Amino acid sequence: MSKMNNVTAQARSGATLTIDIGAVRANYRLLRERAHPAACSAVVKSDAYGLGAAQVAPALYQEGCRHFFVAHLEEGISLRPHLAPDASIFVLHGPPVGTEGEFTRHELTPVLNSAPQVAGWRAHAAALDRELDAIVQVDTGMSRMGMSAQEIDGWLADAHFLDGIKVLYLMSHLACADERYHPANAQQLARFLEIRARLPQYACSLANSSGVFLSPDYHFELVRPGAALYGITPQAGEPNPLQSVVRLQGKVIQTRSINAGDHVGYSCRYTATGPCVVATVSVGYADGWLRSMSNQGVAVIDGVRVPQVGAISMDSITLDVSNIDAARVAPGQLVDLICPEHPVDAVAAMAHTIGYEVLTNLGGRYFRIYTGLAPGAT
Repeated sequence: MSKMNNVTAQARSGATLTIDIGAVRANYRLLRERAHPAACSAVVKSDAYGLGAAQVAPALYQEGCRHFFVAHLEEGISLRPHLAPDASIFVLHGPPVGTEGEFTRHELTPVLNSAPQVAGWRAHAAALDRELDAIVQVDTGMSRMGMSAQEIDGWLADAHFLDGIKVLYLMSHLACADERYHPANAQQLARFLEIRARLPQYACSLANSSGVFLSPDYHFELVRPGAALYGITPQAGEPNPLQSVVRLQGKVIQTRSINAGDHVGYSCRYTATGPCVVATVSVGYADGWLRSMSNQGVAVIDGVRVPQVGAISMDSITLDVSNIDAARVAPGQLVDLICPEHPVDAVAAMAHTIGYEVLTNLGGRYFRIYTGLAPGAT
C-alpha cells in the first residue's frame, strides 16, 4: 500500500490503534530474563490478544522465541505461515474430535487435556506409524481443562496409555497467580509437584504471565506468558514493570455547547449541571469500547484528563471538553483513550473488567499502525 493510500485509509477511519512491536519485544526480553533458566514461550491466542499475531509472532521469533501457544486449531493453521518450521505451535484446546490429521498436516502440536484426546492422538500416531509430539495438561485445581486425578491414575495404570506419543511437557495452569498471596497458588504448586513426582521423566510448565512474577519455584522448564507481553499488569496492586504496547486514539466528529439541564446520550443518563462543551468521538461499543464505562470513562487530551459523559453508543462516545481549547477538539482531531497516562489496566478498572477483555475486544474498524517492526515486515 502506498503512503498516499495509507494516509487516505487513516483519514477514512474513525480511530487509530498504534501497536508498539518494539515494546512487545522488550517485554518478552524482560520475561525471558526473569524466567531464566526456564525457556520462555509466547501465548499469541486470540490474534495475539487482538493486536495481530501475524505481526507479533514473527517479531518474537526474531527475539529467539520458539514456543508459541494458541487456543484453537484454526488459530494454529492461520499462524503457521508466519513462522519458520523450527517454531513449535501448541494448540491449548487440543484436537477437536476427528481433526488429528489437521495437526500433522499443518505441523501443529496439541495440548492433550483428557484421556479421550490422548486416545485420539495415540490412534493417529498408530495410523501414521510414527511418534507424535504433544503436551499433556493436568488439572491442579482450576477445574477447567486438563486431566483429572482419576485420569492420571488411569494413565499410570496403563503401560500403553502414551504409545506413540512423545510428551514434550507436562503442564498445568494457575488460577490466581495475579494475586501474589492467594493460597490457591501454593496449593496448585503443591499439587503439581505431587503429580511431577509420579511422572518425573517429563519437563514441566506451570507459570503463566503472572506466574513468572511469583517465585522461581513456579517456573520449571517452560513459562507461558501472554498478557504480560502486551503490557498488562502481572500482579494486582503492584507497579507494572512492563512497557505499554497500545495507544488508542479516537477522532472527534463534532462539538457542541449545551446548557444546564440538557441531556447527553441514550436514556438521558447524563444531565449537564451548567454550561459545557461536549465532543462526540467516533469510538463505541462496536469497536470494543465497553458500554460499562458509560458516565465514568475518561480520555486524555495533551495530558489533560476529560470525563466521558452519557451512555456509550455503538459507534461513538461523548466527552466533556469544556476545559480544552476549541482548536484542539475541532473535527478530525485525535484524543487518547488508551495511552501511557491512561493504560489498558486503568481502562479495565473503569469498565469493571480486566485488561485481557479490553485488548481482545478492540474491534476491526481501527486504522492500525505498527511501530518497531523489523525492516520489510508489515
